[in-house]
Amino acid sequence: MTIRLMIAAAAAILAALPVYAQEYRQGDIAIENPWARATAGRAANGAGFMKLVNSGSTDDRLIKAETGVAKKTELHTHMMEGDVMKMRPVPAIDLPAGQSVMLKPGGLHVMMMGLHDPLKQGESFPVTLTFEKAGTVTVDVPIQSVGAKSSGHMGGHGHMKKHGHGDMKKKSE
Repeated sequence: MTIRLMIAAAAAILAALPVYAQEYRQGDIAIENPWARATAGRAANGAGFMKLVNSGSTDDRLIKAETGVAKKTELHTHMMEGDVMKMRPVPAIDLPAGQSVMLKPGGLHVMMMGLHDPLKQGESFPVTLTFEKAGTVTVDVPIQSVGAKSSGHMGGHGHMKKHGHGDMKKKSE
C-alpha cells in the first residue's frame, strides 16, 4: 500500500469517527466540552470538568451543580497548603465578562461525592448547572478513561496524577 493510499484510508477512518465536542449555551454563557474521568474500582467520588465562556458584557457566576449520579455535588478547587494539595468546596465560580474559565483536573471542578455507581468510560450522565444571572442548563457529561487529562478537545490542560477526595503530598522534583 502506498503512503498516499494509507493517508487517504486513515483520513476516511478519522472522518467516520464520532465527534464528541459539545457546546451548550445558557444566556451569555457557553459550556464547552464537559467531561468526567471514569472511576477506578469502587471509588466513591468523581469529578466533572468543562470550559465556561462568558461572552456577555456583565460578570456572572456558576453557583450550583447537581447530578443524580452522586449523593452530593459541590463546586471545588485545589489549593496548596504548605506542601500538601487539598481540595476545598467553593461557594461559586466567578465568570468575568468576556472571559473563559477552565474547570480541569488539578483546578476548579464539579465534585461528585458518594457515587451511586462507578463512572464507566463510554457512558455519560447529566449535570444541571445554575448560573447567578444566566439561569439553569443541563449538560450531558461523557465519561473518558480513568487517566484522561482532557475531553480530547481541550488540548490537555494541566492535570494531577490519580487522586481521590482528600489531601495529597506534592512530589519534589
